[in-house]
Amino acid sequence: MSQTIIPRAAVRGTASGVLFMAFFGTLWAGIGIRGLQGWGFLWLLILSLLIGVLLLIGGIKLIKNSRRLSNAMMEGDATRRSKRMGMMFGIIFGLEGLLIAAASAICSATNHLDLFVPVMALIVGAHFFPLAHLFRVRIHYIAGTLLCLLATITLLTLPVRVTLGHHQIEVWWATVGFGSALILWGTGVAVWLTGLRLLKRARNGFKEDVDSFRL
Repeated sequence: MSQTIIPRAAVRGTASGVLFMAFFGTLWAGIGIRGLQGWGFLWLLILSLLIGVLLLIGGIKLIKNSRRLSNAMMEGDATRRSKRMGMMFGIIFGLEGLLIAAASAICSATNHLDLFVPVMALIVGAHFFPLAHLFRVRIHYIAGTLLCLLATITLLTLPVRVTLGHHQIEVWWATVGFGSALILWGTGVAVWLTGLRLLKRARNGFKEDVDSFRL
């Protein structure tokens, strides 16, 4: 039946992407809030959590609605490919974590903690490129490019910190934190819309099959 053209795993894959973007986007927003050193803390925290929760709900709804789809295509070569993709994702994600841990240790040991957040954004941005190739999701190329550009431009053009009156702002942390959050949240919305389109195609295909059967 046409319903199997859009397997459950495809929709749940997009849902997982939405959940990841919701979680990590909110974490980056937290870094941005910390960079402001108390300015607008409560309102920015509420706004960040609200955006994260909305994306989280969107991802959960995709998973819930995917239950009606078939997984008939997940056999043979498709199953083996799915397992391979899962293994490669684990390797990429694990390597990203190791690089971030190494960057943290080096920045701390050399007393350059200011560098850590921009360097971490570079690492996160770079990890999107193999993910884009692995999952064949072009939006990940855009996300990776934007994150790398954000970190690079911040390092090259902005001061580490500024003092306004008696208040000090960590410019690198605030800029990279909020910028990365917006990039990841935007990517999450794009992936969520892709999931909705997959669900719509699956439903339309199933409806066509039912109509053909009635005829």
